[in-house]
Amino acid sequence: AAAVEVVRTRDPGEVAAEASGADVVVVDLSAPGALAVPDGLEGVRTVGFGSHVDRELLRAARDAGYDQVLARSAFFSGLPRLLSGLETPRG
Repeated sequence: AAAVEVVRTRDPGEVAAEASGADVVVVDLSAPGALAVPDGLEGVRTVGFGSHVDRELLRAARDAGYDQVLARSAFFSGLPRLLSGLETPRG
């Protein structure tokens, strides 16, 4: 089992400050301001997740620069692999 430090914020505008030294930032795309998160996170892997029926939001997240965009179900079922770095969930 990998040791993972988790930092949580409700304000996507604070992510860049909170992500100092992070390997990956995970964002719920339904949060206001979530599409702006990849700005200022060069070198940090960004993963966004959202409703599979909101294809426009998922596409907008890809266009915004998220490294990986997943449906919510794929994100949660693949979370252990994502955090351990053993395998990346498909999305």
